[in-house]
Amino acid sequence: MTELRTLRNYIDGEFRDAADGRTTEVVNPVTGQAYAQAPLSGQADVDAAMAAAEAAFPAWRDTTPSERQKALLRIADAVEARADELVAVESENTGKPIGLTASEEIPPMVDQIRFFAGAARLLEGRSAGEYMEGMTSFVRREPVGVCAQVAPWNYPMMMAVWKFAPALAAGNTVVLKPSDTTPASTVLLAEIIGAVLPKGVFNVICGDRDTGRMMVEHPVPAMASITGSVRAGKEVAGAAAKDVKRVHLELGGKAPVVVFGDVDIPKAVEDITVAGFFNAGQDCTAATRVLVHESIREEFTAALTKAAAATRTGLPDDEDVLYGPLNNANQLAQVTGFIERLPAHAKVETGGHRIGEAGFFYAPTVVSGLLQDDEIIQREVFGPVITVQTFTDEDQAVEWANGVEYGLASSVWTKDHARAMRMSKRLDFGCVWINTHIPLVAEMPHGGFKESGYGKDLSAYGLEDYTRIKHVMTSLDG
Repeated sequence: MTELRTLRNYIDGEFRDAADGRTTEVVNPVTGQAYAQAPLSGQADVDAAMAAAEAAFPAWRDTTPSERQKALLRIADAVEARADELVAVESENTGKPIGLTASEEIPPMVDQIRFFAGAARLLEGRSAGEYMEGMTSFVRREPVGVCAQVAPWNYPMMMAVWKFAPALAAGNTVVLKPSDTTPASTVLLAEIIGAVLPKGVFNVICGDRDTGRMMVEHPVPAMASITGSVRAGKEVAGAAAKDVKRVHLELGGKAPVVVFGDVDIPKAVEDITVAGFFNAGQDCTAATRVLVHESIREEFTAALTKAAAATRTGLPDDEDVLYGPLNNANQLAQVTGFIERLPAHAKVETGGHRIGEAGFFYAPTVVSGLLQDDEIIQREVFGPVITVQTFTDEDQAVEWANGVEYGLASSVWTKDHARAMRMSKRLDFGCVWINTHIPLVAEMPHGGFKESGYGKDLSAYGLEDYTRIKHVMTSLDG
């Protein structure tokens, strides 16, 4: 048997095993075999990490924005310098294609860290003024304190950046927990970040759902932030309510992709295929719920089916694949279950099956003939499955697009500018793309409505979410 690699928590500036020595296996989804072991952190580990973050907070809070900027810029430079190492670790832990991970994840990560480095110096507030005779009022914007953060397994590195960068830029200290299936790259990030920051400012603890629950329920954090499922978000919100912690939730999605009859079908199909299958569809914003106008239903569905059938999944070092395996055995079972439970009126145009017996690969899949109330329309699949519905007019498209419990992202495909503007107003989603789907930039906010959560990642809004506002009033008569 191959000896498993050992991962460790990063607490108060040093790497540590779990206090009670418990571990959990980390599986390579390409092979389905364990390759590493990580701490299964318990209450003692959570207590230690929170104590370290709490002790480090006053000094980090009192650093100037320019000092925090310099630290974050050094972190960005270090991430960029060790990009190959990060990509290799991420690919082994997730099965993602090496080339795409290097080109599509590292540059945005570095850019996002650098954005928040600059944003730290540009927090806005109302100017001071006299709103009562003899009194001057002004507003202070301050860090909230220790932040308990839980990152998901679909983009372990990038979601870690979305968590720690705005929190640190605002002057908070952090205890971050990666998913139990994908801790490896976050542990490496701890090594990179730990070489820059004072001890205790940034801490990483590995563990499972119970570990995350202990973090949220712990009395020290002033804020809990999670990117994950709706179920997990509801649990976090409920636990945080017990002591009125601030909560930041980026949860699931079921993005409608509304395609009108005037589109350039080959171009729309090409873009939607990539946006639907990238990262095996394991993206809360993935273009996996297509609503197409009845006038182009047959032509569009045929073209989408052909494009899906030509899409390749495979090993990380294969430069011709778009995506790798699903992340874990449970996710493979979930995707398989959706297809097995399809109603009789649904038609699997292509795919709909696992590929191979080793690892968690699933074929690119297109399902047509679906109705609005079908399970696969209403629930998030989080896999390489694109569904197709047919609508008759704009009102019906809006009704069906909004007719789910999620509200994270959406897109509209049309050459009619007025229609695009109407749709962008009527769609009940935190992001509306027009004639594109999935690009994000550091300067613009990302976050949802309804059961997709609340709070914003990225942008100045994301930074403000990690601050609190204080009113200060002073008498002018001495």
